[in-house]
Amino acid sequence: MEKFTFTASDGYEIFCRRWMPEAATPIRGTMMISHGMAEHSQRYDSFARALTGQGLVVYAHDHRGHGHTAGNKENLGLFAEENGWNQVVDDIKTLSDRIRSNHPDLPLFLFGHSMGSFLGRDFMARYGDRLRGAILSGTAAHPGVSGKMGRLLAKALGRIKGVTSPSPLLDKLSFGNYAKAFAPGRTAFDWLSRDPDQVDRYVQDPLCGFICKAGFFVDLISGVIRVNRADHFAGIRKDLPMLLISGSMDPVGGFGKGVQKVYDAYQRAGIRDLTLTLYDQGRHELLNETNRDQVTADVIQWINAHV
Repeated sequence: MEKFTFTASDGYEIFCRRWMPEAATPIRGTMMISHGMAEHSQRYDSFARALTGQGLVVYAHDHRGHGHTAGNKENLGLFAEENGWNQVVDDIKTLSDRIRSNHPDLPLFLFGHSMGSFLGRDFMARYGDRLRGAILSGTAAHPGVSGKMGRLLAKALGRIKGVTSPSPLLDKLSFGNYAKAFAPGRTAFDWLSRDPDQVDRYVQDPLCGFICKAGFFVDLISGVIRVNRADHFAGIRKDLPMLLISGSMDPVGGFGKGVQKVYDAYQRAGIRDLTLTLYDQGRHELLNETNRDQVTADVIQWINAHV
């Protein structure tokens, strides 16, 4: 696995990882991974290695305010003081430019998890012509009134305390609500996986589970609302193959109901190659779940059918 940085359109340096297939494995395609909130690209190492075994070159960068791109602890949890969401989507475009330059004749796939799925959905609407297919993991439907109220609260806190101020209140309203479904829990993050070892690895990782800033929540909630509008669904390329995966016990996806709404919206929008796989009893991080080998095998099977 190779580590490097690339320069974003505004000059910001973005940390990235690349996994290459073994020399004897024919290269058939490329994969771009967009990770979730309060985590980072290294957590996709096992998944990336499984993909390289199938002949895919895998790229995964740390989003702004995350992982090594953040640079230090103080910068964790904020995309940017202004226009953060659009800039992070543009970072994905910049990485896709690099991938296409490095591998001009290979198909490009996108894997987006949770926050990364929302960013990926926005990327698909803007630059979907670059993709052979997209896999969305742990995505969600429109947050409704609670989302709009949360955005108003985040904006108010940003005005009062500053957009760069950590927001324990907003963190509790998001992660705290997810944990309630599994109370009394062993940890505050039992909603991530049924595998206690995987949950402990997350809890013990200094680059995971941090409290995000008020400005980040404004960006995130606005982005989630944006990608769940009817005009946004209508703007997706009709022949773009899409796979949606989620756990039936994932609170982010409304325990399956929210993900079904997203699937139905894409179906109404006329997406012709659309698949939804809901894993019984699975929680939020399917790639770290007790049945992760089956999830990975299913994703690979879908990719192999679309390379």
